[in-house]
Amino acid sequence: MSLLSHNAKRISSASAQRLRYVYYLFLGIGLLALAYSGLVFADAHVYQAFQAKEFTQASPLMEPHIALQGEVLGVLLVPRLGLKVIVVQGDSAANLRRAVGHLSTSALPGEWGNVALAGHRDTFFRPLRNAQVGDEIDFTTAQQRFLYVVDSIQIVAPNDIEVLEATTGRHLTLITCYPFYFVGPAPKRFIVHAHEVDTIVREAIEKVGGITQGVPK
Repeated sequence: MSLLSHNAKRISSASAQRLRYVYYLFLGIGLLALAYSGLVFADAHVYQAFQAKEFTQASPLMEPHIALQGEVLGVLLVPRLGLKVIVVQGDSAANLRRAVGHLSTSALPGEWGNVALAGHRDTFFRPLRNAQVGDEIDFTTAQQRFLYVVDSIQIVAPNDIEVLEATTGRHLTLITCYPFYFVGPAPKRFIVHAHEVDTIVREAIEKVGGITQGVPK
């Protein structure tokens, strides 16, 4: 066997070993990422179920209350889309892993202005991809049930803050990333605008059995 042939085989063997190493490295990274995603999904599911039960059993608040970061504000429901999710105060990364977050600088339900809620496109707000003008939205808090109807849907740049500006009426804005199936950080934002059409005191709803499992019938 010639020296050239021997060296070629040795180089080939070393290349094969490096390829196997790279293969197992990426396989390990992929499995770790999959396991992490599974844990995040399970944690969010358990959190949603627990908080929905707690919210259902909680007594209505009759006095004004300042919500703390991460505190449950209520349940958001879009019946036609099958969207039902707990809403918490604040839009930190930790909050958005487990729930939809209320932007602290925006109005609270019942106040004049724009109530802004943010959620991830690949979890809680994925159903918004099928949202339509005229869709009904329910937002039940510890005090009241707020009813909204979708006015318009926009796709805007991430730095377009006009969608969050205060309004002269009572409005609701839902925010998520777009496109919905984009891999990596999405370049746009999907915005759903709605206006309030009615408000019902939660105590009155419960007297007629209007809340089941934490969401309005």
